[in-house]
Amino acid sequence: MTDVHEVVRIRPLAFHAAGGTEDWRVLGEGACAFFRTGSFGAGARLVGAIGEALAGVGEADVDLRPEGVTVRLIEAGAEYYGLTERHVELARLVSGVARELGAVAEPDGVQTVQVTVDALDVPAAVAFWRALLGYRDRSGSPEDLLDPARRGAPFYFQQMDGPRPQRNRVHVDVWVPHDRAEERIAAAIAAGGRLVTDEHAPNHWVLADPEGNEACVGAAGAAG
Repeated sequence: MTDVHEVVRIRPLAFHAAGGTEDWRVLGEGACAFFRTGSFGAGARLVGAIGEALAGVGEADVDLRPEGVTVRLIEAGAEYYGLTERHVELARLVSGVARELGAVAEPDGVQTVQVTVDALDVPAAVAFWRALLGYRDRSGSPEDLLDPARRGAPFYFQQMDGPRPQRNRVHVDVWVPHDRAEERIAAAIAAGGRLVTDEHAPNHWVLADPEGNEACVGAAGAAG
C-alpha cells in the first residue's frame, strides 16, 4: 500500500478503472459509496468494522442512517483537495469489510450537491459567504468554500464578465455517478425541465426548470 503520508494524485477516470473500486463513484466531493444495511444496528456494526479496517492506514467520512452507510474518501489537506492513489486501497478495504458483513453496495445511491454563485467581485462575495456560513477556504483555491465539519454543501464562486440580469446568479450543481447522469437528466426533463446545453458533456450538462432557473449535472470520471 502507498505510504499513508505520501500524496500521489489520481484522476477520477483512473480511480474508476482501478480494480476493486466497482462499488464507488467519484463525485464532486471525492469517491463515494453507499452500502445498504437494512437497519441502524447493522449499519453501526459496519461503521465499527470500517473504523477497525482503516485504523493506522487512512481515514474516511462516514454517514450512518437507518437504511445504510455512505462512505466518502478524499484528501482534504492544507496543500491538496482531491483523490490520491491511496484512496484506491482504502476503497478496496471498505468494500471488503462491507461484503463480509453482507452489506450490499448501491452505486446509484450517492450524489453530492454544490452551490455555485456567479459574482463580479469574487473575493468580496467569498468573504461574505465565508463569514455567514462559518466555512473555510478550500486548499489551494480562492474561489471555493468548504464546511469545516464536512456536512454542508460546498460553495463555488464563478467569475462573471459583466452584469447578467436575465439569468439566475446562484445555482445548484448536482454531482451524480457518471453512469447515471443521462438517466437523471432525462428524469429532470420529463419533470418539466429543459436542456440548456450539453457542450461540456459527458462532464457536465446545464439544465433549466420551467421558469428558467438553471442547474448543472456533473459527472466525474466518465470516459471521453
